[in-house]
Amino acid sequence: MVLTNPTAKISLDEFLQLPETKPASEYINGQVYQKPMPQGKHSLIQTYLSAAINQISNPQKRVLALTELRCTFDDSAIVPDVTVFEWSRIPLLPDGSIADRFNIPPDWVIEILSPDQSPSRVIRKITFCLNHGTKLGWFIDPNGRAVTVFQPNQTPEFKEGQDILPVLDVVSDWQLSVADLFSFLYPG
Repeated sequence: MVLTNPTAKISLDEFLQLPETKPASEYINGQVYQKPMPQGKHSLIQTYLSAAINQISNPQKRVLALTELRCTFDDSAIVPDVTVFEWSRIPLLPDGSIADRFNIPPDWVIEILSPDQSPSRVIRKITFCLNHGTKLGWFIDPNGRAVTVFQPNQTPEFKEGQDILPVLDVVSDWQLSVADLFSFLYPG
């Protein structure tokens, strides 16, 4: 993330009135940060992982994985790489269609490190989510072929190789190893 104006502080309402940027900008602690442009590894993991989560969970309506979704809560607006919501928490309109605005923290937040991204800023975003109700966070490092797992009130866990990654309880019958996750980097 790149700080777009390090000295100016604006309100959340002012931020939400700004035009959208590509890549997305986020609002945390009164400051605006622009995410880096996703590159190949980041994009491929994001695409395949969200599809895999939806494939195993959507038929039973357990969770929904969404990419680059703005979540606005506790005076912040973040755009995780992948957000996962338990089905019962998905904001819906009266007609049953999905809402545009998600004013709640995700149940599971997944961040994929980009080459020019600050790991500490991404980790702070994951811990911010955990402090506001998120149940699980993954910090994926494509170049290091490792995942750091964050859960409330627990020490982060470093996972690699054949380690099985923890998932939300509602999809606990699904298993994904770190090696399987990084196999997404080899299309075809």
